[in-house]
Amino acid sequence: MNISEEVRPPFPPFNRETAIQKVRMAEDGWNSRDPVRVSLAYTSDSKWRNRSEFPQGREEIVQFLTRKWEREKEYRLIKELWAFDGDRIAVRFAYEWHDAEGQWFRSYGNENWEFDSHALMKLRYASINDLAISESDRKFHWPQGRRPDDYPGLSELGL
Repeated sequence: MNISEEVRPPFPPFNRETAIQKVRMAEDGWNSRDPVRVSLAYTSDSKWRNRSEFPQGREEIVQFLTRKWEREKEYRLIKELWAFDGDRIAVRFAYEWHDAEGQWFRSYGNENWEFDSHALMKLRYASINDLAISESDRKFHWPQGRRPDDYPGLSELGL
């Protein structure tokens, strides 16, 4: 792997500005729905807890995300900084998606992250709940991919 794939500034310790930047970078990566691209933000031996799954390492992360985005159609995510300290960041998030039958969901959750000195995430603990919603209740309407800079965040959307 080349050096650009082994560091992901901004580096810890985080301040408010760099923590917000790191959160937006994570949101942008996940909205790409590219499992390999997303996995490169994590250490090669990163450990996750995601609902009832416990992927460990980039290969398992890629497998996990591939399954996730095959199941969760038209996925759109917003993350928001909750807290930060040193090499740790806590976020809250919501994402909208629909299943193969067309049922829409809004998934809400919290994540706790810990980074190594290269700013790669080594620990990710996620707690997530799904709420079935009608298509008319959707709030995330930007085109697939990166959320536009002028699109409201979670707080502005009342979530």
